[in-house]
Amino acid sequence: MFYAIIASDSKNSLAKRLETRPKHLERLNALRDQGRLLLAGPHPAIDSEDPGEAGFSGSLVVAEFNSLADAEAWANDDPYMHAGVYQSVVVKPFKKVLS
Repeated sequence: MFYAIIASDSKNSLAKRLETRPKHLERLNALRDQGRLLLAGPHPAIDSEDPGEAGFSGSLVVAEFNSLADAEAWANDDPYMHAGVYQSVVVKPFKKVLS
């Protein structure tokens, strides 16, 4: 089943986000290579493709996991969590209807 991982960034986390991004992308690429990633990306803090110094307000990952517990464990082990980029993460089951 798919799960939506909805993360909210900590304040002033852009520098930490940029520093940790390669490790974060490595995990997302692994999901993609396994055919489990539906989509992933950040939420710009302003209405712009390139928010610059405004940074990001969070991220969304939709991926396939065996269970809600597995999705939560994966989300909680994200490098952004360990680095303090994410202030909080919510994981919810996701039903893909259209693409």
